[in-house]
Amino acid sequence: MMSQVRSLGLHGVEGYEVLAECDLSGGLPNFEIVGLPDAAVKEARDRVRAAVKNCGFSFPVSRITVNLAPADRRKGGTVYDLPILVGILSANGQLPAPDPKTAFLGELSLSGAVRPVPGMLPMALRARASGFTALFVPADSAPEATLAKGLTVYPVGHVKELVEHLRGERPIAPAPAWTPAESGESALDFADVKGQENVKRALEIAAAGGHNLLMIGPPGSGKSMLAKRLPSILPALTEREALEATAVWSVLGKTDKERPMLTQRPFRAPHHTLSAMGMAGGGAPLIRPGEISLAHHGVLFLDELPEFHKDVLEVLRQPMEEGRVQITRAGGSETFPARFMLVCAMNPCKCGWYGHGSRCKCRPADVEKYQAKISGPLLDRIDLTVEVEAPDFETLADRPTGESSAEIKKRVDAARAVQTRRFGAEGISCNAQMTRKDIEELCPLSESCQALLKGAFERLGLTARSYDRVLRVARTIADLDAAAEIETVHLAEALQYRASGWLAKG
Repeated sequence: MMSQVRSLGLHGVEGYEVLAECDLSGGLPNFEIVGLPDAAVKEARDRVRAAVKNCGFSFPVSRITVNLAPADRRKGGTVYDLPILVGILSANGQLPAPDPKTAFLGELSLSGAVRPVPGMLPMALRARASGFTALFVPADSAPEATLAKGLTVYPVGHVKELVEHLRGERPIAPAPAWTPAESGESALDFADVKGQENVKRALEIAAAGGHNLLMIGPPGSGKSMLAKRLPSILPALTEREALEATAVWSVLGKTDKERPMLTQRPFRAPHHTLSAMGMAGGGAPLIRPGEISLAHHGVLFLDELPEFHKDVLEVLRQPMEEGRVQITRAGGSETFPARFMLVCAMNPCKCGWYGHGSRCKCRPADVEKYQAKISGPLLDRIDLTVEVEAPDFETLADRPTGESSAEIKKRVDAARAVQTRRFGAEGISCNAQMTRKDIEELCPLSESCQALLKGAFERLGLTARSYDRVLRVARTIADLDAAAEIETVHLAEALQYRASGWLAKG
């Protein structure tokens, strides 16, 4: 006796179809799972056997072979527990054959309870694309599965509920589509920041165009405080961006039934002890995304930038250009999305007080060595570099409340709306992603602008890459001013962010 049950698996951050073939034959009792299963999949034998018996069903005393097709692709995790159980009960005549347009996903406890599994969203999206009409998933994973619109999602809390439904005895009500609730959390606000108008302006430009930013200043000047307020002025996620970003978080098990979908742009701030694998992704035998993929469509904030290991910083170079990262290991290769804004903060020297007279105890050679930890190719990929000066007493004591995040966000949203109309809803999302062809078409320069840029190119020693990045930033500044063309004032402001006085002194 044989049965076939549809399921899904994960390959990177994408789902794929899996067919669980269950065969019961004569011979000595045995239970084998084939199809390149990992240890967690093999252990499904014990979980399924215990769940079947503890739910009052008959576990077949025969030779049981379960094949997870395609058999040449490695299977991992506990997602196949439920389809294996359904396949065994169906092959044994205790359940009717399941609909081929229906898929089953879920981990089993020994008592028969169905537990949530990571990666539900990408698997549900694949189910929809493959023409499935219904999904039976753990109850706690149902809200996430409903994000793949067009599927009937049945939340299963226990094996007995599933059996009663499949037998037509007591139907399971489909899960309603998840909708985000109003958030009662108050975001950090730029109104709390006193002074630092030049830095807030740079952050506004970065948010409006999706540009990379580096802040350089002494300890306690407010670099981290300013960076943590950046999410409060970023534009809202589009539905496409939210699904792409949530898929990465789902694969790593960072979603739950209360928060199955990201409603705000991710803000990742890893510690400087992070490894290169933790940054880019990796692992064995299954390759998992890293911090740069968790920051997809959001912000990756690296505080104390020179303290990160050199190999960790260098893995950022390709993703910053291409918006994706490819990880190759002996067991295979995976490509993960990594379209993020890089925001960095650093001190100008080891003690942090370079440029403040007698307060700095570092020798010129030490300052140069400290700043040299940031490679030229990485700095060349940063669009805006801004100095953060330590505020004086009068600024801290007397300055009134600054401009609120809501006011700044209105200008950012207006600039992003211009870019959406320019590139289209399905095209690139911001000026920072413009290709060379886009720059030639959308960033024409007048004679006075060309003369200004030529002088800066020779004086600052700009590269071809930094030339393009200056034009992208100038285009964003023009969008903030609602200007159709890049003017001299826009280009001049973009150029001032290409070099830092601190780094020049070093």
